[in-house]
Amino acid sequence: MKKHILFLFTVILILSACGNIEESVAGSTEVSEVDGMTLVYIPAGEFIMGSDENDPDAADDEKPQHKVYLDAFWIDKTEVTNGMYNQCLDDSACTLPVLPSKEFFDAPNQPVQGLAWTQAVDYCTWAGRRLPTEAEWEKAARGTDGRLYPWGNALLDEPTANYDFLFNQFTDVGSFELGASPYGVMDMAGNVWEWTADWYSEDYYANSPYENPTGPEIGNIKVIRSGAWNTVLRAIRVTNRHWAFPGRDDIVGFRCAK
Repeated sequence: MKKHILFLFTVILILSACGNIEESVAGSTEVSEVDGMTLVYIPAGEFIMGSDENDPDAADDEKPQHKVYLDAFWIDKTEVTNGMYNQCLDDSACTLPVLPSKEFFDAPNQPVQGLAWTQAVDYCTWAGRRLPTEAEWEKAARGTDGRLYPWGNALLDEPTANYDFLFNQFTDVGSFELGASPYGVMDMAGNVWEWTADWYSEDYYANSPYENPTGPEIGNIKVIRSGAWNTVLRAIRVTNRHWAFPGRDDIVGFRCAK
């Protein structure tokens, strides 16, 4: 009898271990019980951050290209939507966007935008998550092979992102399956800019730590990433860095991480 119990206990441990391994596979997903967002798993490891010195489209703040090690994390598969943000409003944990658009009220599947940085922080806190660091954002967007866009190094025949007035408006999140990153994260190019957790510094890469960089300790402007529906092709490169004042009511949305 004791042998049978020991055998069953061993089997349970093995199955439990297999379940943990499966959860740790790159690109695996889970769904938040708070806001219904699908999150994507990004494994620990090293990736290439920034732009090559010979990239003609690279600005100085994207250099030098360097290797970064990140602990494992989860990131939202898409930008937070108007519908999700309204759930936070209903719970009195969020406030109305600084610049609410018409779409905020009648397009629940479009990315929420026009938010101050602190409003994005409030939402992620309510959802049990946080804003991604700039390094986490870039790794989730490009993977480990140093690609230029989430989907690869060249434009495809079919639309992969909403940029350069292609649709002249916002589009629903997850509209461009061919534009997914190597991990399956969507909308990391175009549509809306996205807040990150980091303060912006033009020369931060020159002194950035190798392991889990979190940006400068102080500043007055925050890093935004991804480009938007009205920005040119250069802006949707995964290495492109831009900035905004924390209270700026521009075409800026966000996604969360944990």
